[in-house]
Amino acid sequence: MSRPLIVDSVAALRAQIRDWRRDGLSLAMVPTMGALHDGHVSLIGVALEKADRCVVSIFVNPTQFAPSEDLDKYPRQLARDLDRLAETGAQLTFTPGVAEMYPAGFATRISVGGPAAGLESDFRPTFFDGVATVVAKLFLQASPDCAVFGEKDYQQLCVVRQLCRDLDLPVEIIGAPTVRDAHGLAMSSRNAYLSEAELEVARQLNAILRRTAAALAAGADEGSATAEASRALVKAGFDKIDYVAARESLTLAPWRRTRDGRLLAAAWLGKTRLIDNVEVPSA
Repeated sequence: MSRPLIVDSVAALRAQIRDWRRDGLSLAMVPTMGALHDGHVSLIGVALEKADRCVVSIFVNPTQFAPSEDLDKYPRQLARDLDRLAETGAQLTFTPGVAEMYPAGFATRISVGGPAAGLESDFRPTFFDGVATVVAKLFLQASPDCAVFGEKDYQQLCVVRQLCRDLDLPVEIIGAPTVRDAHGLAMSSRNAYLSEAELEVARQLNAILRRTAAALAAGADEGSATAEASRALVKAGFDKIDYVAARESLTLAPWRRTRDGRLLAAAWLGKTRLIDNVEVPSA
């Protein structure tokens, strides 16, 4: 396989997509912030199963980072990413700069509610508005038929689906299963921050969540089970727990045993914040 065509302007992106549309080809999109790993590759594989062409965007979106967060040190490795994309079969890479996405005088922001309320928003209050704004822009720029997002960022997946429903964006949102290493750790660009010792701790996150989800499915009290999960994470070596919480799968409303659920967590190892989630079957 060869490297995909690379464009860094909206005009060039639309020109290429216009040519594909003239040929009657369908289009899938995989939005990323780069630092590509096996999880991203799996999303591209799903995209190419769903459509004739796949465009992968690589853009570290500043509007979803708070001033205290890791925008400046977020891994940027475009040359390596392009080499990785050459192995995937993706046909187009969109690599805009900040000035292309947010030109001088940019003054519009999308505010989201519903599944954006709570969990991540309790700790990153501007995050989902930034995500919604950049995703809406990407969809309007590329006009894909579908877009693929990983279930690892489960709340984000729910927010993007809500965004498309509420704003009548004609894009099918496809959730792809989380890709994990051999020890169960969810693939994430931020895993690159972890030392070997921290990786050993991080790999316990999913196991603790799975045990907790099984307890909930077996009838355990939600408050007691999630509190015990937080204690287990601290005992395992995590420094701080932002949340461990059960929610309904589709809406992220408070979980009821008669509905399929998700157990979601965010925890810190040193200066690195990790998130993960697992299913909680209905009673």
